[in-house]
Amino acid sequence: MASAFFFDAEPLCEPSAPALDACALCAKPLGRDSDIFMYRGDTPFCSEECRHEQMQLDAIRARQAARSAARRQQLYSSGTESRHQESRKVSVAS
Repeated sequence: MASAFFFDAEPLCEPSAPALDACALCAKPLGRDSDIFMYRGDTPFCSEECRHEQMQLDAIRARQAARSAARRQQLYSSGTESRHQESRKVSVAS
């Protein structure tokens, strides 16, 4: 009797989906008889510790991206404001 196990093949419809044969953080092989801890629906981890560490890394990256976006917005806003002030000076001097 031949039976397939879901670890045996990657999904056909999503070639970019991660394979479920190793921990996404530490690359430890995931055994058929061991627990698998999923994160974001499709990312496998060998332990709660690895999953938690990845969650922390994602939170840090999200905070850094938010700060970076806020700085870019602030620089853009200040640059736009200074251009408006200069155009007012030019129109007053005319």
